[in-house]
Amino acid sequence: MTRRPSLETERLLLRPFLPEDAPRVHRLANCREVTSTTLNLPFPYELQHARQWIATHESLYEKNKQAIFAITIRVTKEMIGAVGLSRNAAHARAELGYWIGHEFWNQGFATEAARAVIEFGFSRLKLNRIFAHFMAQNPASGKVMQKVGMQFEGELRQHVIKKGQPLDLHIYSILKSDWLSGAIQ
Repeated sequence: MTRRPSLETERLLLRPFLPEDAPRVHRLANCREVTSTTLNLPFPYELQHARQWIATHESLYEKNKQAIFAITIRVTKEMIGAVGLSRNAAHARAELGYWIGHEFWNQGFATEAARAVIEFGFSRLKLNRIFAHFMAQNPASGKVMQKVGMQFEGELRQHVIKKGQPLDLHIYSILKSDWLSGAIQ
């Protein structure tokens, strides 16, 4: 079994999810404001969804497919969201994803967590490219991507369907060379 790492920032501890985190994930993710800004979280988000999702993390990490972290506040140990990389090792790239509980929005936590995971991806996973997307009607997520040094690559028109509605996605990325040159502040 591979030991999953933890990452520290000024205010956050990004750590592996534990089975006992399921009720907290359920409480934070079972919120229309949160699920409406993501593609992969259903609403309602049931406790069983959280348990099943957390149960996949160890295996996905061991297979070098994903590194998923619980975003926790260092001082209080309170879990406030999730951040991770879905890796394509053959192409040295990964997709960045994150969500934050609604009551913790607009406090810079997503940016701080994303910055740490990008650094982890380039320095420890030896990635060359990290990309992310967001639904066009969620510009706050795009601001996070910009703040961590990602560059806009384009719009995928009506690329996904959510609740029967076709939605546009905006794609951002950062390359290892960008990161090495100081694109991430």
